[in-house]
Order: sequence, then C-alpha cells, then structure tokens
Amino acid sequence: MASITYQDLLRRLYDLRLLAEPPQPGERSGVFSSYDRRSHYNAETGMYENWDANRDGEGYIRQEGESLVVFEADGPGVIWRIWSALPEMGHIRIFIDGEPTPAVDCPFRDFFERFGNETPPLNFPELTPTLSRGRNRFIPIPYNRSCKVLLEPGWGRYYHFTYTTFPAATKLPRFPACLDRDAAIALAATDRILAERGRPRAPEVAAETIHYRVEVAPGQTVPVCTLTGNRAITEIRVAPALPPSPADRDMLRELALSITWDAETAPSVWSPLGDFFGAAPGVNLYRSLPLGMTESGFYCRWYMPFAAQAQIELTNDGAQTRRVEFAITHEPLARSANQLLRFHAKWHRDAFLEQVQQNGRNIDWPLLLTTGQGRFCGVHLHVWNRWAEPAQAAESWWYGQWDRKNIDWWWGEGDEKFFVDGEMFPSTFGTGSEDYIGYAWAAEPPFPTFESAFACQPYIELNANGHTSVNRFQICDNVPFTRAFEASIEKYKPNRWRDGAQPGHNYCLYAAVAYWYQGAGETDPYGPTPVSERVGYYSEP
Repeated sequence: MASITYQDLLRRLYDLRLLAEPPQPGERSGVFSSYDRRSHYNAETGMYENWDANRDGEGYIRQEGESLVVFEADGPGVIWRIWSALPEMGHIRIFIDGEPTPAVDCPFRDFFERFGNETPPLNFPELTPTLSRGRNRFIPIPYNRSCKVLLEPGWGRYYHFTYTTFPAATKLPRFPACLDRDAAIALAATDRILAERGRPRAPEVAAETIHYRVEVAPGQTVPVCTLTGNRAITEIRVAPALPPSPADRDMLRELALSITWDAETAPSVWSPLGDFFGAAPGVNLYRSLPLGMTESGFYCRWYMPFAAQAQIELTNDGAQTRRVEFAITHEPLARSANQLLRFHAKWHRDAFLEQVQQNGRNIDWPLLLTTGQGRFCGVHLHVWNRWAEPAQAAESWWYGQWDRKNIDWWWGEGDEKFFVDGEMFPSTFGTGSEDYIGYAWAAEPPFPTFESAFACQPYIELNANGHTSVNRFQICDNVPFTRAFEASIEKYKPNRWRDGAQPGHNYCLYAAVAYWYQGAGETDPYGPTPVSERVGYYSEP
C-alpha cells in the first residue's frame, strides 16, 4: 500500500519533477463545477445538445433538503483547488469518509479567508490568491473512502472543485487532523516557495549551467546546443536583444524555439519564442511557477528529462538578424529517463477545428488533441479581440451593463472541457474562460494584469479592446491520461464577428501554447505554424 503524507501532497504543488512521472493505474483527475446542466450528450443520437448553454452559476449534482450537493467522489483522493466568483455567507459543509459530522462547516466566504477556526484571517497569500475578483484556494483536502461537499442557501454563485483520485491501495492522511502544527509549517514553507517563484535559486550539486550566445540570420535555423547523456533540463533562461516596443511583438513571434528529445524525427517543443514563455504580444513582465518574463530575461522551469540527447534550435522567420543569449541548466538522472515522460509544448492557431466541431460541438475551440499516455499541465492563451466603437452611445459608461449593452464585445464565458481516454462527456466541464484561469466577473472594467504561481494575466489593454494574454498552469491538478486527451474551450465569437447594431466586422482570434507530458517516443500531431499566421494577422476593424 502506498502511503502519502500531507507534506507529500504539498510537494505536488511546487515540485515540477513529479510531472514527468507516468500516470499510475487508477489515477485520474476532474472538476465538479456549477456548469449549466442543460448541456449534455445524447448517446442515442451521438449529438451534443445545448452545448453552448451559459447559465453556469446554477448547476449542481442534486439537492438534499435545502442544501446543494456540489462535489461527490469516492476515494482515495484529494481536492486540490476550490474556486468561486462570488462566495457569500451561506455555509460550505465537507463530509470526509462517511463521517456524520462535517470536517468543514463555515460560511463559504470564510473558507477562502480563514484557516480552520482561527480568528485572524487566513495568511497563506500564495495558496489562496484573489485574482481580479476570483477566489482561489490551493490547500489540499485529502479523503480515503469518500468526500461530499454541500453548499447551503446563500452560498453565492459559481464554483469549481478540482480533484485527483489515486490508485485504490493508496493511503492518505486523515483530514482535518492532518492540519497539525507540522502541516501548518509545511503550508507556510510551500507558500514561501511559491512566493519565490522565478527568482534565482541555488542549483543542485550535480547541476551544470551552460551559456550560449546565438546569432540567427533571416530564414536561418541555428543550433543552440546539443546535450547528451541521461539527464534533465531544469531551467532555460533567455535574454534576447530586443528592439524598442512595439517592434518586440513581431520579433518574438518571428523567432521560433524547438526542442527534440533523443531520436525523435520531429520536435516535441515548437513555439514562437515569446509565447513559449507564457506571454504575448511582446514582453510582458510576470512570474509564475513554471514560466515568466522578468527585467533580466525570460525563464522556463518545466522539468525536461531525456535518455540520450536534447537538441535545442532557434529559427528566424523575420527579415532582420537577431541575437539571443541562453543559459541552460541540466542535471544527471538517478534512473533511466526511459521510465519518465517527455515534455511537450506546441503553439497553434485554429488547429483541428474541423475534427472537434462536429455533432453539435461547434462552439468548442481545441487547445490540445493528442494520443498516448501523459499529463496535461496547462495553457497560455493569447486573444486578439478588437472591435470598432459603436455609433450609438450606451446608457452607462462601459457600453452599458448586462443585457443593456450597445455592443456585445466580451470574448470570454467559454467553458473548458477536457475529454480523457475517449470519454464521450468531459470529466472537466468549466463555467467560463476567466473562471478556468482563476479570475471572475471580467466582462466589466477595470481590467488589471495579475500574477500568481498557477495563473496570470500578463497583459490586457486598459480598455480590453485588443490584446489579452492569460495562462493557467495545472501542476498539482494536472490531468493524467493513458490513451488519449482532448482539451477544448468554448469560443463564442468567430474570428470575424458582427454585433447586431454594428456595421462592418470586428475580430476575435485565439492562439495557444499547450504544455503537457507524453510517453517517451510518442509523437503529437502538431507541426510548425507559418510566420504568416503568427504576425501581421491583426488590423483595425
């Protein structure tokens, strides 16, 4: 029997090495959310019906008296992330392992603000970030046999509970008894690790950092380095010689980074340089756990094992010679990398739309389609949503409110949907694009940038009319798969859209980098994207 301590669970919040471990038999992840239950799959017709239903604050499993059952799962498992757009004073009650007395019974708002029954507010800012009005809580709640969550009247609106089920023989700590003094100290240490994300750190004893200076002429692909041995890359730092803004936007899309593992014939990593590091367009300063852009350059800390060699290349699809400095840290492995997964990251725009948008799924925009075994670890999404000012003035200062707008400009509301190993109905079904990232009520100003360990908005126009850059990294709550995986997100607007009272066309274009791990030697279906699809695609409406 595998025994997992509470400290082991906390390690899964920050130790990126664990993402390269192959999924265990019986390991799976999913989300219970308040998505609109009118959306369903009709097995008789093979059609997805009401797939764009959008009353996403009202869904639940069933009622027990006046309470809503919103989470119900057999163990052993753990709830990793709880999110809400509007937690209020109605109670949340969490029942663990069939016990008649709830392990948690408190106002839903207090659940995000207090630690146990302590009078002072909760004081783990990195584990419980509020992101542009969205409440997030990353304090693990383990259970061995079962877990049921009820929300009482007056609880608020919108919820997500992200969880993992472990193999049946796994033994987890008893909650809340596990939140003892040692666990509280471990939580504080975890919070500190997340706060220090992206900052310089002491290398492992056996690690080696090599510096490279690359000059790449127009139309050229040049090798950055070839690393050999049974090793893993633990950090890539990049400092490009940047032109003045906004010319950096095109440059960072014209340069493309590729990484090939071992004997692969096609790279497992391919992306425009800037997008790979989690922000677009151009340079936008932010820090997350795996990726970031800082004043001294960009960093990547995804864990990247290889058994024989790693080849890193840089391509210049622009018209000017570019110079980029690399610092690559790598270390030997204590066991064969053939026992570990390989890191993948691919940038695309509108890839596999026709394959996904069938049988009533016309609203779904594919983030990632792949086969084999692995773990989905998140996405960087760049949105170009640009509209012309409407001719008719609104009754209030921001295009009106709710259903009284003079233009329906908002690009969000798209539910994320993850299909694992051939599921016909997704085990993850979210409540909105902004909710998946971790913020909320983003359809009205002000429009802030924000950052955290697992979710960031590195860039948004002050009036939201133009570029938006967001990312969500699933570290503890990664999604394991053994045969196939599809991540899609709803896209309510076509690439060119018209409002009912608006002449001409406006624009809403998505581009994404998906980050995941996959079995050694397994391929993915994504190839390089032409530079014509990466730059110059946006224009005034």
